Parts: sequence; C-alpha cells; structure tokens
Amino acid sequence: MAKIALVDDDQNILTSVSMTLEAEGFDVEKYNDGLEAWTAISNGALPDLAVFDIKMPRMDGMDLLTRVRQISQIPVIFLTSKDDEIDEVLGLRMGADDYIKKPFSQRLLVERIKALLRRGAADDIEDTARAPDDELIERGRLTMDPMRHSVTWCGKPVNLTVTEFLLLHALAVRPGFVKSRDQLMDLAYNDQVYVDDRTIDSHIKRLRKKMRSADEDFSAIETLYGIGYRYTES
Repeated sequence: MAKIALVDDDQNILTSVSMTLEAEGFDVEKYNDGLEAWTAISNGALPDLAVFDIKMPRMDGMDLLTRVRQISQIPVIFLTSKDDEIDEVLGLRMGADDYIKKPFSQRLLVERIKALLRRGAADDIEDTARAPDDELIERGRLTMDPMRHSVTWCGKPVNLTVTEFLLLHALAVRPGFVKSRDQLMDLAYNDQVYVDDRTIDSHIKRLRKKMRSADEDFSAIETLYGIGYRYTES
C-alpha cells in the first residue's frame, strides 16, 4: 500500500481528496501546512509520494519542496491556483514532478499519482529480472542504471526525480536522434494524462541544472528550436 502525504491548508480539500485516495487503497497522511508536514517527514515519516499545495501559512509548498529534495527524490505533485502560472514553472524547476491546477478533477489527480508511482516502481525490482529497457546505459561520461534509478556524470552521482530520469533515459538511449516534445511527453507521462509543452521544457531546464552541478560544462542535451531535444555524446 503506497503512502501519500497530502499537504493543504484547505480542510475541504484535505477531507475530500483523502477520502478519494483511501478509496483507491492508498494510505494517506494529512497535514494542514508545510511546517507540520516537514516536521513529520524530517522525523522519519517519508511517504512514497507527496501532494503539496503551494500557498500555505507557516511554510509554503516551495519551501517544503526545497527541504524535501535535500533528503529524498520522492515524486511530488503541486496543487496550484488558477493564476499561479509563475509558481508552476518555478515548482517544476525546483524539482516537482507534476502540477495540477485548482479546481481539479480528483480522478485526474488519482491517475497522475498512479502514473508517477508506476514509473518509480522499478527502483524496487531486483537486478535478476533486468529487461531490455532496464539495461545499464553508458554514453560518454554518462552512466545510467534504470534498475537502481542511479545516474553518474564523470563518476559523480546526480540525484534526479522520476520524471527527470525518464526524460534523460529517453534521450540517452538513442544519442543523436531528436525527440519531439510530444514524444518525450508520451515517454514520461501516462497516455491518459495531459501535460503541455512548458512542462517538458521546465523539466529539461531542471535536468540540465542538475547535470551542471556535476560538470559546469555539461552540454550533452541539445535544444533544436521548434523541433525538440537530442542527446549528443562527447
């Protein structure tokens, strides 16, 4: 049973969403603000996935995400108000995996949660069952192990979210070949989940920033304007 942390200062959302998730078989921990959630998480109550509102008292969703990313790469979904487009982009660049605008369909939230959990499930599979898509990838200075969800560049470890890992994997599998945004969306998201171009662009920017933390000259992910992205070996 997957454990979900639901963090929102709106009691109606806490109640209704937790009931929906529990009906789907999830174990839900509810928190009224970011500080309450961080206190629990930092003391060992780490969930399998978290859903954060952005605007909350005491500690907002951005600050909470920053702290969580210091200790874990668990999937995180942001809930954003209709006019918080800047917050959406900032959240993705800071390491959130997805966002949903309020008011939202609870069925959509459930589908996105399930998609993220499915994509992260390979971390728990033993190496003895390695499938073709799970094979170790070595491209120049890059090494990726899908079974362990591990990435190194020049021998230095780089911590990626599930979405960032899948995007890098999709590009690195066939270096030199261009992947359109639509193709990357299909590879990184469940086909029942709609995301826009900006979501992919924000994840790629965040991915590049993390890779440059290991090597400031990292330039293996190229942008072909109006077309998409490609990985180039160096």
